[in-house]
Amino acid sequence: MVKRLTTKDKILNAAEALFAEHGFEQTSLRQITADAQVNLASVNYHFGSKKALIQAVMARYLEVLMPALHQELQTLSQQPQITTRAVFDCFRGPLQELIHVCRQGPTIFLSLLGFAYTEIQGHLRRYTMAHFGDVIQLLLTLLHAANPQLSPAEMFWRLHFVLGATVFAQVSGPALREIAAADFGEAIEADDVLERLIPFLAGGVDAPSK
Repeated sequence: MVKRLTTKDKILNAAEALFAEHGFEQTSLRQITADAQVNLASVNYHFGSKKALIQAVMARYLEVLMPALHQELQTLSQQPQITTRAVFDCFRGPLQELIHVCRQGPTIFLSLLGFAYTEIQGHLRRYTMAHFGDVIQLLLTLLHAANPQLSPAEMFWRLHFVLGATVFAQVSGPALREIAAADFGEAIEADDVLERLIPFLAGGVDAPSK
């Protein structure tokens, strides 16, 4: 028996699809209500504002990703030696868990994350820190332990470059895999892109300072 979607779920699903494709700023509440086939009053009733709706869309992913990531990071923190590669490896399993949110969960989440940063959605950063600040702090602590030579400012820049490369690789994944197949005869699955990406990201963070 197919579960009937609630009005709230219809709004979240429509908003998620539009945000992932067009971004938060370029998606209007009118577009969301049209796709969800609900009226504007329903959005106001369930969420109160567009910012709250954006946070609710992200929460569906963060509530799966962050607890799983926290567990991986805590396990790593017990190791006598911490490396950048090991820290980034902690993201593998949690990102794959997002397929339980939806089939294309990892790609959709990273697309949303990319728009959150390029459009400077400051309220999302505040929301994330308020609900998952302990996970972010543990991540930063482990990265600084792996790279004591980097100042906090230098780590800030490198992590934002990491985010940019990750979002690009995931969102452009289908096109990159087609090029790899056509030009190099490589049959690359989505998971293979992550396998290639993690060593590159770790190397960038570990690179000597200028």
